[in-house]
Amino acid sequence: MSSSSEAARDLLARWPVVDGHNDLPWALREQVRYDLDQRDIAADQSAHLHTDLPRLRAGGVGAQFWSVYVRSDYAGDKAVTATLEQIDVVRRLVARYPDALRLARTADDMEAARAEGRIASLMGAEGGHSINNSLGTLRALHELGVRYMTLTHNDTIDWADSATDEPRHHGLAPFGEEVVREMNRCGMLVDLSHVSADTMRDALRVSTAPVIFSHSSARAVCDHPRNIPDDVLAQLPANGGVAMATFVPKFVLPAAVEWTLRADENMRAHGLHHLDTTEAGMAVQRAFEAANPRPKATVATVADHLDHMREVAGVDHLGIGGDFDGTAFTPDGLADVAGYPNLIAELLDRKWSEADLAKLTWQNAVRVLRAAEAVALG
Repeated sequence: MSSSSEAARDLLARWPVVDGHNDLPWALREQVRYDLDQRDIAADQSAHLHTDLPRLRAGGVGAQFWSVYVRSDYAGDKAVTATLEQIDVVRRLVARYPDALRLARTADDMEAARAEGRIASLMGAEGGHSINNSLGTLRALHELGVRYMTLTHNDTIDWADSATDEPRHHGLAPFGEEVVREMNRCGMLVDLSHVSADTMRDALRVSTAPVIFSHSSARAVCDHPRNIPDDVLAQLPANGGVAMATFVPKFVLPAAVEWTLRADENMRAHGLHHLDTTEAGMAVQRAFEAANPRPKATVATVADHLDHMREVAGVDHLGIGGDFDGTAFTPDGLADVAGYPNLIAELLDRKWSEADLAKLTWQNAVRVLRAAEAVALG
């Protein structure tokens, strides 16, 4: 083991990773209909998943925002019901593995879990379609423990434009501004991953609490609409928010953007959703990759984004959001949740200080949730 690898593991033992986005709940829904006996994450699940408890430990993960995502073509009551089922499986996981996981609702809960050596388990809803245009449903999700909501997923909704769909509102509609204000009042973090740049700017204008990007990287490094423009990154210091760099190759490596579009088209041609991680879906993905060699992102690719984001936003406004189990492909060296030490070692080699890395991995995420709580308390 290199000296940087040893130093990375030592740092993560003290300041573990808060990861902003992991889609394990959706993978469990898709693969085994939430049958946790079939995917016992206390054991090695590397044949099926990016995530299990041994690899979370190996990766130095101390807190995880579990995404309670539902597909954006789920509408109305169907979306709400599916979101509740996603919340339920997170709570079942925490109850099933109490020695490893602790449900966390607050920044204090996160710190308590770290002191106990357990992984703080928080929840984030991915896509405003999950509330079915209802502030009452938003409040109910908060009561159930959801601590952020991504304003959109891949599709524009009735009150906010998505990054990957046609704009209808040129940012937030008036009701979207109400949603942001209600999230501030509740203490739920406003998550701007997946939204259009105009929606980002509107939310930053409206929000009185810090925002987050739970899994987005830098558009200046990889020009994909899912990433964050520099003018938005530059607003984070005044807002107090945190941008959590993602590892998804098509968002971090320019050469992977076009390749992934073709891979997604291939999935649709087989009657499959591009996020299908079932055995059948992954077989189609692997066959396409075998016939069309994939451009490979690496740990260095992700580090390039973090270097740029630090330059524009400052180290106090950075975090990590891998999007494991929500992507078919991962970078070399970041194949699963055990890979975080490789990224920290790369950043150490780039002369990031231990103090800066402690902010990246743990301190910034805890601070931003505490700040949202303080705004809610008034």
